[in-house]
Amino acid sequence: MTTTEKACVLAEELGHYHTSVGNILDQDQLVNRKLEKRARCWGYEKLVSLDKLIEAFNAGVQNRHDLTEYLDITEKFLLAVLKHYQEKHGKYRRVGNYIIVFEPLMVFREIRTL
Repeated sequence: MTTTEKACVLAEELGHYHTSVGNILDQDQLVNRKLEKRARCWGYEKLVSLDKLIEAFNAGVQNRHDLTEYLDITEKFLLAVLKHYQEKHGKYRRVGNYIIVFEPLMVFREIRTL
């Protein structure tokens, strides 16, 4: 397992630490599946915040491959992150002067005129 893969796994494990208690190994139980998802989502947002997507855009990152390298995450993790944000926010999210479109991934900076 690479260091990048380990970081992605660790993000989820830290999510368990911060968001759940007890044994949730039995994924046949709905409450355990919800806790599992909450931990994964916590990890997604810690490793790949919306601000980090904007930071990558401002650094000149233009495609998913370069983004995974910039953020030091796996492509599988990135795809899960984008799916999570799309489920949470819809097709896009406005953050300050930026609009982040999740599918296909694009970041736009708004130019405001008077």
